[in-house]
Amino acid sequence: MASAPANNLPIFYNDLQPLSSVDHVDYRTKPADSAPFLTTQHAIPLTVDEFVPAQRFAPIIFSAGDDSVPLLLMGLNEGVNVFVDDEGKLRGPAYVPAYVRRYPWMLAKLRPDSDDLSLCFDPTTPTIGAFEDGQPLFEDGKPSELTQGVMKFCEDFEQAAARTGQFVRDLQEMDLLMDGEVAIQTPLAEQPFIYRGFRMINEEKLRDLRGDQLRKINQNGMLPLIYAHLFSLQLMREVFEGQVAQGKGPIAAPAIEATPEAANA
Repeated sequence: MASAPANNLPIFYNDLQPLSSVDHVDYRTKPADSAPFLTTQHAIPLTVDEFVPAQRFAPIIFSAGDDSVPLLLMGLNEGVNVFVDDEGKLRGPAYVPAYVRRYPWMLAKLRPDSDDLSLCFDPTTPTIGAFEDGQPLFEDGKPSELTQGVMKFCEDFEQAAARTGQFVRDLQEMDLLMDGEVAIQTPLAEQPFIYRGFRMINEEKLRDLRGDQLRKINQNGMLPLIYAHLFSLQLMREVFEGQVAQGKGPIAAPAIEATPEAANA
């Protein structure tokens, strides 16, 4: 059975297998009420379709490096996620990125010489298997309604990811991204906690855009996304205070680090 190499997988995924009507005809899926894999992930890939709802709950940043991707900061320090408990259950109101909701499924290329994408799943997940109960993945040898819905969700995600890539390329073309830095002063220390290692919109360059450039990003829908990102940065302190309240506050002033795996999402 074809399987993707583990060292080439995006975050959360331990392995990948293509869904097969032969090998998995008796497989079922069970709902999960927690996401243990999320407990130590502080930065989650985000698509532009999610900027507006997500900006109400957590900061949206861009990963460092040439191939930046938008990330939702669910914690400011690596290994800390303030929105879930130690079992991976939500602590309260939060935005769960589509990247998380997609797991353990994803569309993937099975052959390097073909652009065709196949529906695959992580076989290490406890939610898919030859269970006696749960919702079937196949009915009469054909994909069930649930499986068709999963496929549609994954296809929509891929399309949103393509729009996101174009959005970032447009930002880079206009030189609107800059290295970010956030300083948070608290009674915990004399010196502020400095967070670096990410990118953000340069507001000065945004204000100085030529009229034709401003008109373009207004007409193509980029402008609301840019401001959703900028508004969301006001939540940095709330996330920091959430870490402190949970006993996960920083001892020294570390940097936000967007892992290479996140950029492969």
